[in-house]
Amino acid sequence: MAKSTDTTPSDKAPKKAKKPNGFQQFIQVFQMTRKADPNSVWLMLLVFLGVTAVSLLIGFLVDNWITGLIIGVLLGVLGAVFILSRRAERAAYSQIEGQPGAAGAALNSLRRGWIVEEQPVAVNPRTQDVVFRAVGRPGVVLVSEGPSTRVRPLVESERKRLARILPNVPIHVIETGRDEGQTQLRNVAGAMNKLKPQLTKVEVTAVNKRIGSLGSKLPIPKGIDPNRVRPDRRAMRGR
Repeated sequence: MAKSTDTTPSDKAPKKAKKPNGFQQFIQVFQMTRKADPNSVWLMLLVFLGVTAVSLLIGFLVDNWITGLIIGVLLGVLGAVFILSRRAERAAYSQIEGQPGAAGAALNSLRRGWIVEEQPVAVNPRTQDVVFRAVGRPGVVLVSEGPSTRVRPLVESERKRLARILPNVPIHVIETGRDEGQTQLRNVAGAMNKLKPQLTKVEVTAVNKRIGSLGSKLPIPKGIDPNRVRPDRRAMRGR
C-alpha cells in the first residue's frame, strides 16, 4: 500500500509578505510626514480648502457652482498631495541627516545620467569624514560629509588625484551640511542637476572607466554604509 503523506502547516512554504498597495503607501507616507512635521497636516488642509473655495467662488460667478465645486475638490486634492510630497521629502532627509553615509544616500535620488560610486572614495578613519563621487555630463562631482574645515583637506587630496588622471575634465565639489557655504542633503541632487553639461554621454562612460581603472578601494569605517542609509524614495515622490 502507498504510504500517506500528510502535510502539516509547518511543512508549507512561508508566504511572502504582500507589498503595500498604493493607498497603503500613501497612508505610510502621510503618517511618517505627520510625525516628523505636524504642521504639514494643517498646511495640506489650508491648501485644499483654499483651492476649493476659489474654484467654488468662480463657479458662483459663472452661475455653475456644482462644476466649480467638483473642479475645486479635485484641484484641492492635487494641491494637498503636492504639499505632502514636498514635506515628505524633507522628512525623509531629516531622518538620515547626521548619520554616517548620509551624503552618499542623498546621491541615490539623482536622475538618470549620473554614475554614482556608492562607497566613499576618500575616508578619514579617525573622524569618519568621507567623500563620495558621481560622474555625469557636468564632469566629476565630489560630495563631502563633515565640517568644512575638517573635511576640506580630504576633498582637496581627492580632487588633485583626479586632476592628475583627468586633466581636461571639470571637477566640482559640494560640501553637505548646515554650516555656511554648505549644501543641505535635500538640495544636493538639485545642485548637481543645475551644473552645466560639458561632457557627452560617451565621454561620461570613458571618464568613469578611466577612474575605475585605478582600482583603489578604501576600507569603510565602522558605521558608514550608504546602502543602509537611504532616504525613503517613495516618500520623496509623495507615493
